[in-house]
Amino acid sequence: MTQLPGTNSIVADFDGVVLETDAERFTLSREGNEFWVAIDDLEEWRAAPEGAKPGPVHVRIGLVTGSHHMQVFWLPGGFGNAQLGFPFTWLIQERRWAPRHDVFIRDPHAPPSVETWNMSCIRCHSTAGQPRPRKEQETFDTRVGELGIACEACHGPGEVHVARALVFQIARAADATVPKPTNWAVVQPAKLDKARQSHVCAQCHAMKWFDAKEDWVENGFRYRPGDDLESTTPILRPSRLQEQPWLRGVLQRAPQLLEQFFWSDGMIRVAGREFNGLLETACYQKGEMTCLTCHSLHDYAERDDQLKTGMDGNRACIGCHDAVRFGPSHSHHAAGSSGDVCYNCHMPHTTYALLKGVRQHQIDSPRVATTLATGRPNACNLCHQDRSLAWTAERLTDWYGHPAASLPEERRETSEIVRHLLSGDAGQRALAAWHLGWEPARSLTGDDWQAPLLSRLLNDPYAAVRAIAHRSLGLSPGYSDLAYDFAGRAAARESAVGASLRRWTGATRPRPPETLSALLLKPDGQQATEAVERWMQRRDDRPVHLRE
Repeated sequence: MTQLPGTNSIVADFDGVVLETDAERFTLSREGNEFWVAIDDLEEWRAAPEGAKPGPVHVRIGLVTGSHHMQVFWLPGGFGNAQLGFPFTWLIQERRWAPRHDVFIRDPHAPPSVETWNMSCIRCHSTAGQPRPRKEQETFDTRVGELGIACEACHGPGEVHVARALVFQIARAADATVPKPTNWAVVQPAKLDKARQSHVCAQCHAMKWFDAKEDWVENGFRYRPGDDLESTTPILRPSRLQEQPWLRGVLQRAPQLLEQFFWSDGMIRVAGREFNGLLETACYQKGEMTCLTCHSLHDYAERDDQLKTGMDGNRACIGCHDAVRFGPSHSHHAAGSSGDVCYNCHMPHTTYALLKGVRQHQIDSPRVATTLATGRPNACNLCHQDRSLAWTAERLTDWYGHPAASLPEERRETSEIVRHLLSGDAGQRALAAWHLGWEPARSLTGDDWQAPLLSRLLNDPYAAVRAIAHRSLGLSPGYSDLAYDFAGRAAARESAVGASLRRWTGATRPRPPETLSALLLKPDGQQATEAVERWMQRRDDRPVHLRE
């Protein structure tokens, strides 16, 4: 999560790389186990006469955050031990640098913000952090128990535990019959009740309210594993505002707060706050489901999601739900298919973070009424990408008795995911672009139709949307080598749109006429350009800031 810089922690390229913003130039280098940035003020540098150019300021990288998807770097700010955000981020999958502002869904017209590790990332990317700003001196005197997520973050203070373990080891070495202590003085989350067990995870993986009276800035959070998290930092629940009267004042001061984290019905919209979803789920409220039902910090198959071994299928669900009743006769999909996997229908990728879709952790069922009310994509159309919302409505009515939906004509003809891709807000466009690269959906609908649609997003106003679209586009045959920089200049991006569209030779897979039309394709497989442009003219351009 947060590490000291070194060859064992930094995977980014520092070998003489030169990066520029409008105001500064950064030359990266490595000296042994140290990583350095030479910073030139370009305004001063350009104004100086030849032969008298000012030299750069040399700053050593102070901290690095991230190791799976991207790495964010921090530079000593000269204000105590303040760590300020380096304006470029290393994308691990693409093996490239990108402007930090461009890898998040933020209003492209808003100026890049200066971020301070001491006041933001310290809350969840370290153990027992205390920001300790000294306003009078304009410095920080920050302290942490440990950088990153260490044992004590989940098991509580360990000093007494370590002492007892050492005493036991010494005693056992002298006498093999010495019994183990009955109390190891450490919290075992798996032995807690379901709420307090989940609160261990929720101290980071939840959207909470940091009440000023808790004085966390000076002394850190008072919560310790085993405590009731909500007694100090209550979980935001937009669907239950009447139970959280203190939230009304918060929203008066920050009226856009909820839309930066939640869909309009209160479901969490950004990843990293999974407990907000679990908390609203019947499996948690009425059953015994917790974070540890599916995840393990010590025994997991995939490092990215830390799922317990074997929990990447229906095993987690059929532990409580009858395997026969909730098999193909319930899913209406063939056994063993992606449509027969519980979480593809009940936990679709409708939260967003790290340039990708992430599974929602509020377990629910796809409903057309919810899609219409919130704009959140439903699981059916995220997989059946060549079908309209009306097609989904008919199946949900036939299979599960949902009320027949009254839909406008546009939702009866055009693919729902295409509509999101071309006319949704920035968050919807990002999720749609990511799903057009999602393997289960491509296996179902083919990979011969996405390219011209994704090409249109190569000049989207939001750099993050462009990055995701380019990543998915590269999966289409003939597009993996397209020269393109999602963070490049607008003219170059527009040129790439044209170059990408010129590569398109038309869809080749035979399709029913209605799915051709739904994908905005003509009978000959070419793109229906006028229809595409009409949808793009309806794009939701309201500023979007998703605070992942």
